[in-house]
This record gives sequence, C-alpha cells and structure tokens, in this order.
Amino acid sequence: MNLILMGAPGAGKGTQAVKISEKFNIPTISTGDTLRRAIADGTEMGLKAKSYMDEGKLVPDAVVIGIIKDYLATDACKNGFILDGFPRSLPQAEALDAMGGNIDAVVSIDVADDVIVERMSGRRVCACGASYHVRHNPPAVADVCDKCGSALYTRADDNAETVKNRLQTYHDLTEPIAEYYNAKGKLIRVDGQGAVEDITARVFAALESIEA
Repeated sequence: MNLILMGAPGAGKGTQAVKISEKFNIPTISTGDTLRRAIADGTEMGLKAKSYMDEGKLVPDAVVIGIIKDYLATDACKNGFILDGFPRSLPQAEALDAMGGNIDAVVSIDVADDVIVERMSGRRVCACGASYHVRHNPPAVADVCDKCGSALYTRADDNAETVKNRLQTYHDLTEPIAEYYNAKGKLIRVDGQGAVEDITARVFAALESIEA
C-alpha cells in the first residue's frame, strides 16, 4: 500500500503515521529523514543536496524529488510506504506521478484551524522535557512543572500568531495537493478531532476500504 499522509501542523499526522506504519509494516518516509540518509550514504543526489545546504540554500525540488525517487526504489519500500511531508506542493505531486509513485490513497487528517490554534497555543513545556496543556493537561500549579518545579514556558512556534501563519502557509501551498488527488479519486478525508484511538480507528477503517 502506497500512501501519502497529509495534515496541517498540529493535526496529529505524525502519530497516525506511526500507527499506520506499525499496522501495515511499511516505512514512513519524511523529506528531512530521507535527505539526511542520502547525505550520510553519499549518494549523487545526497551530495547535491549537501552542496545547497552547506551554502544555506533551500534544496531545489528537482534534488528532493530525485532523493525520494531513489529511496522508493529500495527494498525498504517494496511492500509499500507512507510519504509524510512530501509532496509539499502541486509541482512535487505532479513529479511524483511522473516518476511512477503509484499512490493508492492520500489520507488527509482534517482538524479545524481554531482547534489547532487552541491545541498548540495552549501547550506549556519545561526544560526537563515535561509537557502540559493549560486546558487538557494542566499542571497542579499554574505555570509550574509538576516534576521538577521549574517555570513552564511557551515555545516560540506555539505562539498563536505563529501557528496561524503556519496554517495559512499550509492552506496556500499544500491544500491544492488535496484537490489534485481528489480529482483522481484518491483523497480520503478523516476527522482528526477527538481521542487518538478514535482517530486511528477512523484511519484504519478508511484504509481497509481501499484494501477491499
């Protein structure tokens, strides 16, 4: 089963990627991990990517696509794969089709923007690694870590305005991919709100309909 997993920042896509990978015994392929692997292995595309990164430049689509193509051809992907974070744009989706990606389905974990903003902006973290939420998992004493007593803080990327900007970027650049695959009859939308186990059950039910 060859899948693309989509979802806005904070939609819980990463958790579902792990669940799908475990159930179907197929690897999750993220752009960042695949880039680092290609660089470590010294592949032709990996060396090209490194040359851009060393200069502080964005790795061009052509190189990213080449690295993904190389990895999809390995034995690790012979029984299927989950693409997480790729494609990020319509040209990348078209290139994936052109290289023979043979995508069976695109699963979009859908969560309303206001829910994501509340979910992420309400997070509080501690230097010891503990994590809380002001509404869903508050500490015993406001803004104080239960484990070590240190002051909790909000990560810069959890700031409400930052979250809203990231969501807008997602809508502008990534949502056209959903429309692209919907036109091909491959898009599956899954409600991403509620308990993790309930979301996972909905995802698995959708995937079972594909296998059938």
